[in-house]
Amino acid sequence: SRLGIPLIEVSTAPVITSPEEAYKVAYAIGRILRATRKVKRGIGTVRQDLNISIKDGALIEIKGVQELDLLPKVVELEVIRQLHLLKLRDELRKRGVSEEDLRREPIKDVTAIFSKTRSKILKRKIERGGVVLALRLKGFGGLLGLEAAPGIRLGAEFAGRARAWSEVEGIFHTDELPGYGISKEEVERLRAELDAGELDAVVLVAAERERAEDALEVVRERAIEALYGVPSETRGARPDGTTVYLRPRPGAARMYPETDIPPLPLPREYVEELKRRLPPTLDEVAESLSKRYGLSKQVANELIDSERVEVFEKIVEETGAQPSVVASTLVEHMKSLKREGFDVEKVSEEDLLKFFKMVSRGELAKEAAPEVIKWLAENPGRKLEDAIDALGLKPVSLEEVESKLRELLEKHRELVETNPRKAASTIMGELMRSYRGKVDGAKLYKLVSRAVYGQSAARPP
Repeated sequence: SRLGIPLIEVSTAPVITSPEEAYKVAYAIGRILRATRKVKRGIGTVRQDLNISIKDGALIEIKGVQELDLLPKVVELEVIRQLHLLKLRDELRKRGVSEEDLRREPIKDVTAIFSKTRSKILKRKIERGGVVLALRLKGFGGLLGLEAAPGIRLGAEFAGRARAWSEVEGIFHTDELPGYGISKEEVERLRAELDAGELDAVVLVAAERERAEDALEVVRERAIEALYGVPSETRGARPDGTTVYLRPRPGAARMYPETDIPPLPLPREYVEELKRRLPPTLDEVAESLSKRYGLSKQVANELIDSERVEVFEKIVEETGAQPSVVASTLVEHMKSLKREGFDVEKVSEEDLLKFFKMVSRGELAKEAAPEVIKWLAENPGRKLEDAIDALGLKPVSLEEVESKLRELLEKHRELVETNPRKAASTIMGELMRSYRGKVDGAKLYKLVSRAVYGQSAARPP
């Protein structure tokens, strides 16, 4: 457990062969777990870890993919990353780079070259007593900055490894220089100092001497690994689908049984009893919702995915509101407002229940739902009654509506007599501008149709 919360890990065999399949498997597992109604959801409560390997690559463990929709992209970018590293391996072999060359390369102090630098980063480090150290990487010129996809570069791999092991802020390399305030003249002096040829790269680190040396030794080791392709490691997922180095993959020595907790065999009878008590699958729940309430399968599944089935059923049963209207509000309106940036999760079930009770009593129109939800989302802690007052949605009497309708009939008398269909549309539009959210639109339409076509020889369309 973690902080007293029970954790469960579900693993699959290595049978998933595409990014899309990885998404479908994770989605299916999530639906099975949600069907139990005994698991939490949301960022931080559920995450996906991935083990990804390709031919001639390595097994890479990616930790902490929080968003299900991000899974295919993470898989795709990891495959691109590994293919890129294999391509760089082949190029390094063509250039004749050897491990021996990299191991005997000395780390040099080049602080003097940057004593008058305009680079704010280097200047700050030097002023605080740090040094600038450099390492030549024979044959790596042009390969550190080569980008296979946004964020996927060998230089980024070096920087991630250096940050993880030596806690430096980052590294510079000649594929990206001049830049960051480092001038062309400084780069030329640097390359001359390290005797770097056209196909060589130079990596710089500015920090306390010991930390800078550690960082460059880490870069050296990562450069050596590049000669052999893809190193097996554990990486962390980023929100954009790329990954960053976390630690080496654990070896066989770490794979041992838990010594403090003895195995607990489950009797076959107990397992069979659990099978008999399994809750319905979410597909079965969707089928039931469709049959009982006349909802489409799509709307039923969206209610399930948004975890609003219970509040939907409670509203329908306690208020008698039309199921399709309640479902539309809980799914379509909520989703649309969330896309617009409104935190609809702050709207309480209690206020939603009250809203539909008022709709059923004719005190509010169902068309008021989006504005009411939007107001409550922007004013957390306030109640439905506050929203009604603020939006001017207090109910109006039938007498007031009929009086307004008579005024409009008189205003558009000629149109009523010559083109009743257009007259009905015009009068309906003006009434909705006055009473939207206060009077049900369907009731208004019936009043308008009865009034218009009652004063015209034409029949309603």
